[in-house]
Amino acid sequence: MVSKRFSLLVIVRITLLMLTLTGLAFIFAKTELFFNQIILLSIVIIQVAELIRFITFTNRELAKLLLAIRYSDFSISFKGKKHGKSFQELQDAFVEIIEAFKKVSVEKEAQFRFLKVIVDNVNVGIIAIKEEHQIELMNKTAQNLLGVGVPNYWKQLQQLSPQFSREFSEMDDNERKLVELNVKGDKLQISAHVTRLKILNFRYSIITFQNIKSEIEQKEIEAWHKLIRILTHEIMNSVTPITSLTETMQMMLHKGENLEKSIDEISEEDLADIRFSLETIQRRSEGLLHFVDDYRKLTRVKNLDKERVDATELLENMAQLMKPELQKENITMELHLKSTFELSIDRKLIEQVLINLITNAKHALKGVENPRITLKTYLRESEKVIEVTDNGMGIDESKIDQIFIPFFSTKEQGSGIGLSLSKQIMKKHKGDLTVKSESGQGASFFLVFKY
Repeated sequence: MVSKRFSLLVIVRITLLMLTLTGLAFIFAKTELFFNQIILLSIVIIQVAELIRFITFTNRELAKLLLAIRYSDFSISFKGKKHGKSFQELQDAFVEIIEAFKKVSVEKEAQFRFLKVIVDNVNVGIIAIKEEHQIELMNKTAQNLLGVGVPNYWKQLQQLSPQFSREFSEMDDNERKLVELNVKGDKLQISAHVTRLKILNFRYSIITFQNIKSEIEQKEIEAWHKLIRILTHEIMNSVTPITSLTETMQMMLHKGENLEKSIDEISEEDLADIRFSLETIQRRSEGLLHFVDDYRKLTRVKNLDKERVDATELLENMAQLMKPELQKENITMELHLKSTFELSIDRKLIEQVLINLITNAKHALKGVENPRITLKTYLRESEKVIEVTDNGMGIDESKIDQIFIPFFSTKEQGSGIGLSLSKQIMKKHKGDLTVKSESGQGASFFLVFKY
């Protein structure tokens, strides 16, 4: 409608201009009409100026609208200007556009303030850094944990909190790390996570971290309680029969009223009982020493001697190594090596983990029809995974959360350190050892290595 009316008015103005030019041309040669010529020429100039003003008005208004949008200046108004009804709809449309952008801007500001309130009130420190240079966001929790204000630049934060900055700079993308910070004399256990991404050709680093000292202390206390219960149980199991047998032998060597038997008074039956008791005491003492030695091994995982190892070659060698032992139990071993990749690992320690898992799987397959152990390799997001699966009886749901606790074992003769030691070895490799199992459905253990 606006376009049609605009075109019509342009045509009318051009028609009038043509008529004026025609009249001017008609009287141009008549000198006696000199003043009429000047009047018509003036009218032509006015008409041309009006035509130009009329045509360029839309462009001026549109330019004003675009500049207002560009600089978010929504105070501009298109109302009250007298340019005829032909521009009324256009001006109304411009006003609607301005109001729409103003509404979006207000909603955006409200959402930003709402998110800022949420970010400031979460119990997690958040820092967003643009191009490793400018700090775009730092919430109150981050300020309180680091004991700093709100620096504008990363260099300022490096000066205010050099230890935190150094730990962050050494972290890889999507890495989680436990950091101990000393902030104003207080030691904090910080769990930090770094995410790096690119938005609109700008690189951003987002650090999230929180103080988990109280949680760690609580978990440590719970772990100590569990460990003490297990240690107490194992030690009591060994010490109780030793004490009982020692008391029994003392009774054999006494004849009452604190009088000791002479050698001649000790019968062959008593000697046999004493010999049996001593052998039992020796056996239980050796078992206790073995238990203590296992505990020492658990607490002394050596430093890693890393090398580049092909995962396929590692598992093929492992299958070859374990094959004779598994064949004795009629257990089939299968290799499903979907992905070929290299690992930076301490080969001897990872082989120890695999041997332990395969051995555990072998015990879990006793009495199972068509027993089978499967070794797999595959990639999963930012992880390289080796999976050890069996089709045995599985792990009871009530015990699956405890199998990595030191000295806890589901086997009668198990020491309970194999899986705990394996878990520690994987943690040393900055990876993890996890399990999935259902009773009667077998079990799968996952050696997870980060890229």
